[in-house]
Amino acid sequence: MTNRIYSFMGLATKAGKLLSGEEACDKAVKSGKAKLVIVAGDASENTKKKFIDMCKYRGIDIRVFGEKDSIGRYTGKDVRSVVAILDWGFAGRLMEMIDGNGS
Repeated sequence: MTNRIYSFMGLATKAGKLLSGEEACDKAVKSGKAKLVIVAGDASENTKKKFIDMCKYRGIDIRVFGEKDSIGRYTGKDVRSVVAILDWGFAGRLMEMIDGNGS
């Protein structure tokens, strides 16, 4: 199941609906473009807290999932701690998959 979630992130990347990296995700959240933020489980506590607080304040869904190196590999980048999904369809499906409802 985990690999399917990573693969779906890769699909969102190819569709141009996923941003990665702290700076890009920070801008997407603040501009209201982000529909879902995913923070790696092995990201620093400061990074997790920063994005959880930022998303909570703005009413944006957030999930803590996966590992930095796997997120980076499946999205075609180096190590990534944070990704932002910019499309409701991708965001909804990823939330279902991460929450364990969408096998």
